[in-house]
Amino acid sequence: MSGKQVFNLPDVGEGLTEAELVSWQVAVGDEIALNQVVCEIETAKSLVELPSPFAGRITDLLAQPGDTVSVGAPIMQVAAAGAILEGNSQAADSSVADGSVAAQAAPEIIGAAVAGTTGGAAAAAELTHSDLVQQSVTDADAAVSEPKKNAVLVGYGTAGAVKSRRRGGAKVAARDKVTAETTAAQGGAAMAVLSTVQNSVPAAQAPVAAQGTPAQQPTTPVQSVSQAQQIGAARVLAKPPVRKLAKDLGIDITAVVGTGSIGDISRDDVIRYTNSARGSTSAARVGITEVLERETVIPVKGIRKQIAKAMSQSAFTAPHVSVFTEVDATRTMEYVKRLKNSSDFAGVRVSPLLVFAKAMIWAVRRNPLVNATFTEHEITVHNYVNLGIAAATPRGLLVPNIKDAQNMSMLELAKAIGELTSTAREGKTTPAEMANGTITVTNIGVFGMDTGTPIINPGESAIVVMGTIKQKPWVVDGAIVPRMVTTVGGSFDHRVVDGDVISAFVADVAAILEEPALLLD
Repeated sequence: MSGKQVFNLPDVGEGLTEAELVSWQVAVGDEIALNQVVCEIETAKSLVELPSPFAGRITDLLAQPGDTVSVGAPIMQVAAAGAILEGNSQAADSSVADGSVAAQAAPEIIGAAVAGTTGGAAAAAELTHSDLVQQSVTDADAAVSEPKKNAVLVGYGTAGAVKSRRRGGAKVAARDKVTAETTAAQGGAAMAVLSTVQNSVPAAQAPVAAQGTPAQQPTTPVQSVSQAQQIGAARVLAKPPVRKLAKDLGIDITAVVGTGSIGDISRDDVIRYTNSARGSTSAARVGITEVLERETVIPVKGIRKQIAKAMSQSAFTAPHVSVFTEVDATRTMEYVKRLKNSSDFAGVRVSPLLVFAKAMIWAVRRNPLVNATFTEHEITVHNYVNLGIAAATPRGLLVPNIKDAQNMSMLELAKAIGELTSTAREGKTTPAEMANGTITVTNIGVFGMDTGTPIINPGESAIVVMGTIKQKPWVVDGAIVPRMVTTVGGSFDHRVVDGDVISAFVADVAAILEEPALLLD
C-alpha cells in the first residue's frame, strides 16, 4: 500500500542517543490522530510520552516494550489518510469476494473433510500448498464485485462504528489456507481444511457440519491474539511504573486483578500475583527481571545506568570535602507552623524543606563561590540559583531544579517545590527540568537520617544535606531544655571552594534555621 509513513524515535532533548520503549498505548490497526500519544519511553533521565507526528492507521509496530531503541530508528509505521481510503475500498471488495468464494466452496470441502470414508479423507489430503494458494488468489481476483454497501471512510462512520478496525482480504485468506495445509501435511488434513473454510467464511454464512457432527470453532490466528493482548494491556488501569514492573517480571498485566478504588492495578497487586504464580513468599522489587532461589538479577539500564555514570564521574573527578554542624531549629518549626495556618498558604504544602531551601538561597548570595561550575581552564560563578531538589522516585534518584529560585517569594518557592516533587514522583519530569542546575539540596531527614556525605551532582560545586529534625537536650542560657535539633552538612568540590568558604556557607544556612527572621534582612 502506498502512502505509508515511518515514525522514527526522536531526540527528546539533552543529546539523547537511545531510549527504552516502556509501553505502547496503541495497537496495529488503530486509527490515530495527529499528536496523539502512542507510546512511553524511558530515557536516561525521565519517562517521556511520545505523540505521533502523523494521522492515519497503524500498520506496524516496529519495536516491543523493553527494547532499547537508538535515536532515528523506526518504531512505528502509519498509513496516511489517502492510503487508508484506498486500502479500505480494496479491502472491502476483497472481503466480499473472499467470503462469496468461500461460501460457494464450503459444502464440497466440508463434505470431503468430515465424510467417514477413506475416499473423503484422501481427497482432502490431496490439497497441496500450491493448490491452496493458487486457488485462493485466483478465486478472489475473479470474484471481485461491488463494494460492501456500508463501508465507511476513516474518521467517519455510522452509529456504533468501532474505532479500531482490522484489515482482511484475499491475502489473509490465502495465508490462513497455507497454514491449514501445513497442518494437514502433518497428519490432520481433513480437520485442517475444515478449519480453513470456517476461518474464511463469515460467521453469518458458516454452514452446519453434516451428519450431526458439531462444527469446529474457528482457529484464532496468532497475530490476532497478540493484537488482542496489546489492546487489553492498553486498556488496563495502571500507572507506567506499575506497567514496567509487570513487564520486567514477565507478567501479563491483563491477568492481574486490580484492587484500587476504580479497579486500577497497584504495585502490590503485581507483586501479589507474581508470588502467587511462582509460589514464592519473597517480596519482589522494582526492576527484577529474573527471580532465583538465592539471587536477583537487576539490569543496569535507563535511569539507573545514568545515575551510575554520573555518580562515578563526579566521585572520581571532583575532590569531595564535607562539613557538618548541629543547629537548634525550634524557631524554624514554629515558623513552618505559622505558614501552614496562614490563609496565603492555603492548599500549599509547607515543610521545613521550604525554609531550608530559602536559607540556601540566602547563603549563596553571601558565598557565591559555592554556586559555580568547574572546567579544566576556568570556574564559572552563576549569578542565579537553579536550585536542585533530590527526589527519590520509583524509577530512581532524580534531581530536577527550580529555575531562578533567587527571584521567588516564600509562597512561590513553596508552590514550585510542591510541583517539582509531585511531577518527579509521577515519573513526568522532563530532561529540561533537570538541566542546568547550579546547587542541590537533598533531604535525607525524611528517612530518619541525621546527616550524610552525598555525591555532588555533575556540573555543580555543592550539595547540601538536610537531616532529620528531632527533639534533643540543648543548652539555652545555661539550662538544659528540650529543643528541635537538626544537622546541616554537605559535600563540596575542593577544586572550587576552600574550607573557609565552605564553613561560612554552612554556618549561614544554620543561622537561618536557628532564626528565620534573618530572611527579612
